[in-house]
Amino acid sequence: MPVPPRLPRFPVHAALIALLLACGASPAADRLPDDPLGHAMAGEFALQAGKLEDAARWYLQAARAEEGDAALAELTTRIALLAGDNAIAAQGLRLWRERAEPSPQLRAASATLALRQDRMRQARRELVALMRDEQGEGWRHALGVLATGSRSPDQSARLLTQLVRAGEIPAQLQAWLAFGGLAQRLDDGALQERIVAEVLKRFPGEPRVALLRASQLRSAGDRDGAREVLRSLHETATDSPALRLLLAQEYDALGELREAEAQLAKGEQDEQLYRLRASLLVRAEDNERLAALYEEVRRGASEPDPGRRMLLGMLAESLKRHDDALAWYRGVPGGPLRDQARMRAAVTLHELDRAAEAVADLHQLQADASAEDDTRRDAYLMEAELHARKGPAEAAEMDAFARGLGAFPDDIALLYSRALSWERRDDIPRAEADLRRILVIEPDNVAALNALGYTLADRTNRYREALELIDRARVAEPDNPAIIDSYGWVLYRLGRHEEALVELRRAFALMEDAEVAAHVAEVLWALGRHEEARKWFDTARGIDPEHRSLKRALEATGA
Repeated sequence: MPVPPRLPRFPVHAALIALLLACGASPAADRLPDDPLGHAMAGEFALQAGKLEDAARWYLQAARAEEGDAALAELTTRIALLAGDNAIAAQGLRLWRERAEPSPQLRAASATLALRQDRMRQARRELVALMRDEQGEGWRHALGVLATGSRSPDQSARLLTQLVRAGEIPAQLQAWLAFGGLAQRLDDGALQERIVAEVLKRFPGEPRVALLRASQLRSAGDRDGAREVLRSLHETATDSPALRLLLAQEYDALGELREAEAQLAKGEQDEQLYRLRASLLVRAEDNERLAALYEEVRRGASEPDPGRRMLLGMLAESLKRHDDALAWYRGVPGGPLRDQARMRAAVTLHELDRAAEAVADLHQLQADASAEDDTRRDAYLMEAELHARKGPAEAAEMDAFARGLGAFPDDIALLYSRALSWERRDDIPRAEADLRRILVIEPDNVAALNALGYTLADRTNRYREALELIDRARVAEPDNPAIIDSYGWVLYRLGRHEEALVELRRAFALMEDAEVAAHVAEVLWALGRHEEARKWFDTARGIDPEHRSLKRALEATGA
């Protein structure tokens, strides 16, 4: 994060602070001169170390010393909110208000702080102001506050209910649909019903409203009612490819994969629709209809272009017609898809138990100077993956990574994939070494920060160090659900169970994932809320019954 350019420069003080921090000291801000640059640099060092509380204090000192700088005040507020330091956030927000005109960003920060402090009236005032934003986009900021800024889903649901009752949601269909989706994620059935009723009244006959109704019925467990609503849209969708796609998405969410594919099969077809249909039929394990789709595509391709050959190869591969797939892949001529086809051909050879040929083809691709560097690098990754399929002790997998890193020293993708492989083998020191190597190359690599922080939290007792790494990732991507999950998990490891539960539920609201659901369940179990935990374990099973984290959580709790 660059130092704000308007700050004056005092190199002696800045250098002193940098030296103190490098030596592990933590100088008190009140013992140093009013040095905006020095304080900002100290904040930056603390931020890079994942010490958000220290960073917030230093940036507050910088903001106070640099009168009139709204950017520093805003930065102080945002970092303090991430750190959970409401006192510093309040001071930063006061400076921000004094130095800048009201804006959606300022109001959103103010609403978030009010929610954190349980000042519901203040939060509501700020959210109402956002809803009434003259530019018509303030509601998006309000949506973000309610989705990620509150202390709990119940708190957000109560406030959203008040806003709906007061008629404060803007008269825009997109806004109503967005808040309806949020109500569904907050798991508040009464609120969902109210929003759907309002939308039906305000936008009668709008197909997207019917889709929201179907989604609400599905969420409430009324699958028959959801199907009935969706069937009522079939005729309307006849001449609307966009609506058919939305219908298919809702049928997919309902678990009606064959009906989703049937909707996509209507009307004129293109490569994207064929691929989506194939994906649905593969997940439905409907080989009969997948075979029919294969024949449909093949009949319409007397002289198939490269894209059609790739598609036919993928369909044949899904049908386990590996000889056909290999012929299609090898028939892709030179061009952008050629290297991708060579990669898939290697996978197909592996499925045909011709592993030696598969590896030989990948070696050829790795040595092909005419291929793009990314393609050659990916050939090493693919080789490692094929070796890994033989079992976690397959030494050839690590040999592929080593040769890849010999050809592409310090390649981030190779290092990251090898780190994940070490972790799967329970070799945490080597996984950590590769992730730390990435952070030497790219200190702000968010994926590596999160992966290392989560690994340390999950597989070691170095929880404080894990928290600092995850906090650095949170600064870069505060609304990333994977990072929020990591943050919640390290809070749990630190014994901060109630705080952990808030964060993990936030993560699941943004990303319905088996691992996140298992984390929520394990924290609930630790809190003694066993029945609730079992429901979350069931949710995780419904998403991915074989997930490693789910199995480990079940073993740890005995649930």
